[in-house]
Amino acid sequence: MANILSGKDVSEEIRTKLKSDIESYKEKCPSFLPGLAIVQVGDREDSNVYIKQKLKNADTVGIKATHVKLPQTTTQTEVLQTVEKLNNDPSVHGIIVQLPLDSSNEIDSHLVTNAIKPGKDVDGLHESNAGKLSRGDFDGCLFPCTPRGCLELIKKSGVSLAGKNAVVLGRSKIVGSPMADLLKWNHATVTVCHSKTQNLPDIVKTADILVVAIGKAEFVKGNWVKPGAIVIDCGINSIPDATKKSGKRLVGDVAYEEVKGVASWITPVPGGVGPMTVAMLLQNTFEQAKRMVEKCGGKGEWNLQLLPLNCKTPVPSDLEVAQSQTPKNVELLAREVDLLPEEVDLYGKKKAKVSLDVLKRLQGQKDGRYIVVTGITPTPLGEGKSTTTIGLVQALGAALKKNVFACVRQPSQGPTFGIKGGAAGGGYSQVIPMEEFNLHLTGDIHAITAANNLLAAQIEARMFHESTQKDEDLYRRLVPDNKGKRAFSKIQIKRLQKIGITKTDPNELTPEEINRFVRLDIDPATITWQRVLDTNDRFLRKITVGQGPLEKGHTRECQFDIAVASEIMAILALTTGLQDMRERLGQMVVGTSKAGVPVTADDLGVSGALTVLMKDAIRPNLMQTLEGTPVFVHAGPFANIAHGNSSIIADKIALKLVGENGFVVTEAGFGADIGMEKFFNIKCRASGLIPNAVVLVATVRALKMHGGGPTVTAGVPLPKAYVEENLELLEKGCANLRKQIENANKFGVPVVVAINSFVTDTPAEVELVKSFAKQNGAYDAVICSHWAKGGQGAADLASAVEAATSQPSNFKFLYDVKSSIEEKIETICKEIYGADGIEILPLAQEQINRYKNQGFNDLPICMAKTHLSLSHDPTKKGEPKGFVVPIREVRASIGAGFIYPLLGTMTTMPGLPTRPCFYDIDIDPETEEIVGLS
Repeated sequence: MANILSGKDVSEEIRTKLKSDIESYKEKCPSFLPGLAIVQVGDREDSNVYIKQKLKNADTVGIKATHVKLPQTTTQTEVLQTVEKLNNDPSVHGIIVQLPLDSSNEIDSHLVTNAIKPGKDVDGLHESNAGKLSRGDFDGCLFPCTPRGCLELIKKSGVSLAGKNAVVLGRSKIVGSPMADLLKWNHATVTVCHSKTQNLPDIVKTADILVVAIGKAEFVKGNWVKPGAIVIDCGINSIPDATKKSGKRLVGDVAYEEVKGVASWITPVPGGVGPMTVAMLLQNTFEQAKRMVEKCGGKGEWNLQLLPLNCKTPVPSDLEVAQSQTPKNVELLAREVDLLPEEVDLYGKKKAKVSLDVLKRLQGQKDGRYIVVTGITPTPLGEGKSTTTIGLVQALGAALKKNVFACVRQPSQGPTFGIKGGAAGGGYSQVIPMEEFNLHLTGDIHAITAANNLLAAQIEARMFHESTQKDEDLYRRLVPDNKGKRAFSKIQIKRLQKIGITKTDPNELTPEEINRFVRLDIDPATITWQRVLDTNDRFLRKITVGQGPLEKGHTRECQFDIAVASEIMAILALTTGLQDMRERLGQMVVGTSKAGVPVTADDLGVSGALTVLMKDAIRPNLMQTLEGTPVFVHAGPFANIAHGNSSIIADKIALKLVGENGFVVTEAGFGADIGMEKFFNIKCRASGLIPNAVVLVATVRALKMHGGGPTVTAGVPLPKAYVEENLELLEKGCANLRKQIENANKFGVPVVVAINSFVTDTPAEVELVKSFAKQNGAYDAVICSHWAKGGQGAADLASAVEAATSQPSNFKFLYDVKSSIEEKIETICKEIYGADGIEILPLAQEQINRYKNQGFNDLPICMAKTHLSLSHDPTKKGEPKGFVVPIREVRASIGAGFIYPLLGTMTTMPGLPTRPCFYDIDIDPETEEIVGLS
C-alpha cells in the first residue's frame, strides 16, 4: 500500500516556513514587503475561487497580494497596458495572469504572459524562463509553480532522483514540458509521453517516478505502474457520482484506488498537487522579492564592465582622449549598477535620466561612504578638483573593485564657449562623452532658463496689470466666471490663507479683501529677480525693459545673469524631492511690496508652472567615466552667490546604489574655504547626510603662488618660478595648505591630501608637500598622476581614502543656525578665513535687520567672496593675517534656503574674451564628430 504524499500537509509546512522567513527578513530590512499582483479578466466563478484562495494564503504568510480585476469587455491592449504598469511598479515582485481570460474580445494569452517581465513572472510561463529552464540555466530563472510543487513532493518521499527513470505523461507548456526539464536537471533519465506515443503502458511501467498531467480521468491503471514507483497525479477531473450531493466528484488522471496498491508513494486528488501550486507561487514571489532587494539594494558587488585605457605619452588633448574611448551604452551601465529599467529614461545611447523612485525602492538600505573633493585656494588655472574626483572614482572602481559613483556638477555653456572651457575633468580622468557633458546634456539648464524667465515675465506683467486696472477688473480677470461659476485655483487659495482670508467662495470677498488679494504692490526698486541666459554676454549686464509701444511707458532697468546663477539652480541642487522643490520654488522671494512685505513666486501664482517646467530636470543624469564607472551629473549652482555643489538627490541615490561598502565621491566648487564650507554647513544640513572624508587637492604651482610667486594668468605661459624647483617658495606657500587642512578638521572629518602632480614638479617638491601635509593634520597625503594615467595614477589615493573612511566620522556643523545672522557670518570669517573680525556696512545691516523681521534669521549662511584668497581680497595669498572682512551687502535666496552676504562685487554675467574658446570648436559634417572642445 502506497504512502500518501499529502500536498495539503507539505504546503502547510512550506507556508509556515515562508511566513517565518519573511518575518526574519523584515528584521534585517524593515521595509521589505513581497508584493504579488493577480490579473483577472472577466468573472469566471472557478477563477474567482482560485484567486480567493491565493489572496488568503498570501495574506497568511505576509505577502501583499493585489487582485487586479478587469471587466469582460477588456481588450488585449488594455490587458497589456495593465501588465506594463505592474512591470514598472517596484512594490510588485510577482505578477500572474489568471487563465483562461474571460473576455468578449480576442486576447492572445501567450502574448499576455510573455508581456510580464521575466523577473516578475512568478508563474514561470514567460518564454525566457522556459528557455532558461530548458537549458539548465537556473540563475534568475523562475520555475513554473505546478512542476516545482511536484518536485518538492517527490523530494519529500526521500528518494534520490539521480539515475532514476522518470516518465512524464503530457507535454503542456504549463506542466508536462517544464516538469520533464526539472527532472532532467535533477539527474533523472526522462521520457516524455504524449497522445502519439506508442505502447504507452509498457513505457509507463519503466518509471521509477511517474508524473501524469493529461486531463483524462483515471487514465493510468494500476497494472501500468511499476511496483514501488512514486506517482504524482497533476490531473483534476469531474466525474459523475450519485452518492455525492452535487452528483459528481473530483478525480485525478490516475486510477487512485488501483495504483495506490502498487506504488510506494502517491498524491491524492484533491489535496495533492493543487495546494502545492499555490505554495510555490508564494515561494516564487518571496524569493523574487528577496532577489530584487539583494540585487538592487546595494548588498553585493556590481558586475561592472570596465573600459581599458590606452594611455599615451605625451597626453593628447582632452577631446582626443575622450573620443579615443568607446563608451558603454548607458542602458548596460544602468543594469550593471542595479537600476531597474523602469527607473531609467534613455536620452540617446550614452546618457539617461534616473527616477527618484530609486530612493523609495532602496529606502531600507544603508548608505555607502561619502567623500567630498575640495582644494586649496586655487590659481586662476584651477588645481584639478574635477580631474581628481574622476581619477579617484576610476581608481576605486577599476583598481580596488569597489562600487563607486561620482556626483559632479553640470557645467554652464558660458565658460564652455568662453575662456575656461569644459568641466568634464581632463587627461585620462574624464566624464564621457565629454561633448555631450559640456553642451546641452539633457536640457536641465534650459529648463531652469525657461522657468526663471517665466517668473521674470510674470513679475513685469503683474506690475503692469496692477498699474492699469482697478481692483474689480483685476479680480474679475484673476478669478474669471466660467459658465456661471467662479472658483479660486489651488495657488490662489494658498495666497488667501497667507493674507488671513479663510473664505473660499469668490463671491463672498469684501472690497477690502479683494484689494488685499489682488494687490501685490511690488516696489520695483526692491526686485532681485533677474532674467537669465546660458551664454556669456557682457552687454546684458544692464538693460532696460518695457520700451515697446504697448507697455505704456512702464520701463525698468534690470539685468541678465548667467543661467547657473539662478536661484532655481540652487534649489535644484538642494531639493530632496518633487514636493520639496515645489515648496521651495513657491517660497522664492522676488522683491518686496511698498509696505515691506516679501513677494514670492506663490504670490505671483506661477510656482506650480515652474515645477512643471522642472519636473524632468529634478532627475539626475547618468553618464560614465573613461574607465566605465558610473557618474551622476546634476545641477551646477554658482560657488559664490550660491553653494557650488552638485545635487543632494544625486548623492542620495548614488549612496543607496553603491551600498554599505561602496563609495560616493562628489566635488565642492572653488577652495575648501568656500565650496567645502558650504558643502558641510548648507548641503549636509539640508540633506542630513554624514560625510566620511575630505580629499583636499593641492598643486605645487598653487602653493608656490601662495609663497609669493609671480602672478598666474590664464592663457599666459607660467613664469619661470613655477617650472623650476624652488623649495623655499613652496614651503612658504604651504601655509595655505595648513589652513585648509585645519578648516576641514574643524568639521570632524578626516582629510586626505591629493597632490596633483605635474610634469614640471620635482621629486623633492612633491615630497615636501606630502611631508608637510602629514605633519599638519592630514590623515594621509598621496602623490597622484591620474591626469596622465587615469585610475591607475590615483590607486594610492583610493587606498588612502578607503582607510580614512574606515574611521568613525565625528562630523559637526561650524555654527548653530539659530545664532544671529551677524554671529554666523563672524564665525565663518574668523574660523575659516582667519579674519580678526567683520565690519558690517550700513546697507548690509539694514538688509540683515529686514531679513530678521521677515523671519529669515535661522537660515544658513552662503558667503559670496573671491575664490582667489582666504580673505576677501584676491591679492592676499598664502594665509593672510590681521584683516577685517567688510560685509557690503546681504541678500537672500529664501527658496534655496540661505542668506548670502556679499564681500565684494560679484559678476553674475561673464563676458566673452578677445579670443573665446569657440574659435576652435567645429564639427565634421561627414562624421558629425565635434572638434576643438576643451
